[in-house]
Amino acid sequence: MKTIAAVLQLKPQGSVAENLLHAQSLLHEAAEAGAQLAVLPENFAYYGQADFLAAGRAESDDSGPVRQFLARQAKQHGLWLVGGTLPVAESKPRSFARCYVFSPQAEAVGHYDKIHLFDADVASQEGKSAYRESDDFSAGELVKTVPTELGVLGLTVCYDLRFAELFRRLANLGAEIITVPSAFTAITGEAHWQVLLRARAIENQLFVLGANMVDRCHETRGLWGGSAIIDPWGNVLASLDDQPGIAVAEIDLDLIGQHRSKMPTAQHRKLI
Repeated sequence: MKTIAAVLQLKPQGSVAENLLHAQSLLHEAAEAGAQLAVLPENFAYYGQADFLAAGRAESDDSGPVRQFLARQAKQHGLWLVGGTLPVAESKPRSFARCYVFSPQAEAVGHYDKIHLFDADVASQEGKSAYRESDDFSAGELVKTVPTELGVLGLTVCYDLRFAELFRRLANLGAEIITVPSAFTAITGEAHWQVLLRARAIENQLFVLGANMVDRCHETRGLWGGSAIIDPWGNVLASLDDQPGIAVAEIDLDLIGQHRSKMPTAQHRKLI
């Protein structure tokens, strides 16, 4: 079974409206390139906003502006759309970083709340930047897959990429394509982004789609970019460097079975 997939790479703009216009343009480009599945980056609409709780309250039901945007875009372009993340406030004092999956009929068929929150001190030549996602977000708890007509999607977000056990759990649940909407920093991204994408694909013998924000030259909060589509052998099928755009590749799910039959690592596991 073959699918055309696209990962979108966006540079943060000055407002939510500008971010949505940028995303709309790239989604149109992806659809024109034949994509049936598209993945947006983490926090693509609200990146840089000051109040994620207020944004999360606005997105707490179907009338949320970004949720409506994603539903419209999925239907307009006939796409299965992994909508990056957006803040969604529920019962907890902070929003969840939530990734919705929309069908080509504009239905939200599943969602995932980011489990691993990025609380870290990232050193660079200019100094040290402290990231505390837990100040703005609550951590999710549930591992999520979403069955689609294109294959079974496994949902992760950004910092999740460093936790191999999550990807193994998704593979055990039948995921064939794992999506990684991200806003990986320029420092950590240069060192680890692509090698981690490839490692997760190789370890689990499946496809990994990483869609990242980009702004490498930002003076305090650089974003790496480098969005990529990786096959079960770890090959980079398509990728971007440091500019906004799309990367498109054909995904052949038959490759998963071929690789697993030749090298049945799941059957050889000794430690579970």
